[in-house]
Amino acid sequence: MNHFKTYMLLAGLTALFAGAGYLIGGPTGMAIALVLAVAMNAFSYWNADKIVLRTYGAVEVDESHPEPLIRNYASDVAEMAAQAGLPRPRITIIDSVQPNAFATGRDPAHAAVAATTGLLSLLTRDEIRGVMAHELAHVKNRDTLTMTVTATIAGAISALANFAFFFGGSRDEEGNGGGLGGMIGAIALAILAPIAAMLVQMAISRAREYEADRVGAHIAGDSDSLARALEKIEAYARGGYENVQAERNPATAHMFIINPLAGKGADSLFSTHPATRNRVEALMRLGVRQGARRAAVPVSEPAVRPSGLGGKAGPWG
Repeated sequence: MNHFKTYMLLAGLTALFAGAGYLIGGPTGMAIALVLAVAMNAFSYWNADKIVLRTYGAVEVDESHPEPLIRNYASDVAEMAAQAGLPRPRITIIDSVQPNAFATGRDPAHAAVAATTGLLSLLTRDEIRGVMAHELAHVKNRDTLTMTVTATIAGAISALANFAFFFGGSRDEEGNGGGLGGMIGAIALAILAPIAAMLVQMAISRAREYEADRVGAHIAGDSDSLARALEKIEAYARGGYENVQAERNPATAHMFIINPLAGKGADSLFSTHPATRNRVEALMRLGVRQGARRAAVPVSEPAVRPSGLGGKAGPWG
């Protein structure tokens, strides 16, 4: 996806925000919404990554961590980043039993990657490497800024739509209430604006996921491990391993390697990822087979669970 299309997609989100403002407050509301959208874009450029990491309670870790599993994770990410010609990102973990991961940051020099404790506990080391190589591919492809800013603005559109629904729609230029028409407009906004924002998210995310899979397989030197990891993450995400933070912030779902939402109610509308089956088939066709893989970590070796976790994620860090 080229930069022009990315800018057009972000412009579309800004236009949706402005349109929502018009339905709520007429021309004045649209002007206010435009100012807010510009301010949000500027603020998100510098701070959206921090907001997302704080939202998920991400804890920064490094190679000196006492838990071997986390120490290996941090070491592998740093090693692959160097091999990919990237600056060392901030390496974080999120306390969630659902295996998943994402990357964020406005550019490679300010990037961060996050893996859930469930991911570290439930996947083998080479599968974890495959997942994190995918996230480093997003950093290398400079996807992270668009994905993070999109999450911020899409969330704001949803909030504005809810505001419209509860406070009654637009006013005309004389300041009169919109009446029944305004209420209908507010209801339409509450339904259509979040869906429109999600469609933009989907357009941004799906093509990027395929490309990140391809580049990530090359970074890790192993397409099979990433394919297996995707199948496992999908199974766990649909098997009752709920990501509580993602359920509370569904506009961030497109940032994860696999859709973290359980698909309950309106959650299914936030599905922003290609079908896992199609991604796995594409990876198998890619067939990356590099013989110089780390002999100390064979494909079949399971990750050693930290003591006391019993196979579930805990408050590490």
